[in-house]
Amino acid sequence: MSLIKHIEPGPFVKICCIGSLDEEDRAISAGAAALGLVSSMPSGPGIIDDLLIAEIAANVPPSFPTFLLTAFQYADDIIEQHQRCRTSIIQLVDRVQQDELIRLRTRLPGIKLVQVIHVRNEDSIEEALSVSSFVDAILLDSGNQGLEVKQLGGTGRVHDWKLSRRISDELKIPLFLAGGLNKNNVVQAITSVRPFGLDLCSGVHTLNKLDDSKLTDFFDALGQHRQ
Repeated sequence: MSLIKHIEPGPFVKICCIGSLDEEDRAISAGAAALGLVSSMPSGPGIIDDLLIAEIAANVPPSFPTFLLTAFQYADDIIEQHQRCRTSIIQLVDRVQQDELIRLRTRLPGIKLVQVIHVRNEDSIEEALSVSSFVDAILLDSGNQGLEVKQLGGTGRVHDWKLSRRISDELKIPLFLAGGLNKNNVVQAITSVRPFGLDLCSGVHTLNKLDDSKLTDFFDALGQHRQ
């Protein structure tokens, strides 16, 4: 079963850091194929409470994908949070051990799992490949889990796409690319990494608010590539 029904040619776009029902509507109208809803994090933009995540997830069109971004690392905590939020996909932004992933699979059989890998060095390649058998997709981002206050997304930084391409070439499941994507580098990102999907936050926001002008410019740039 595919992670997400994919109709448009080229990578589809997930707009992350959605903060309200209004932003949900505007992102979908602009061309988003999925929405990311950020729960409690140690740092980063777009954080909203679980009640609002549940409201937004319940308001999307039928079968429209919604991602719960969670920093929890244990299955019981993730499951409890998902029961509150009711998204169709769970995005694990921190490392989750394989036994916990197996528990998630068993207890949430209808929910897709996306594991974030923060690309920093060669070790990221093995990390992505080793976890790929336990999840439905990998998302490559530019955070840093080694800091005293973890960075688990929304940094606006581009990582080494050469490493990302090596991961992309070896994975047998869909790969999402995040980290500093915007209208100026989206075509290069697609040709360099060849991802299944693109994930944006900072590139389409201004002062932590969804920016319609940036959204339009991004989808215009992507549209030129799709032609």
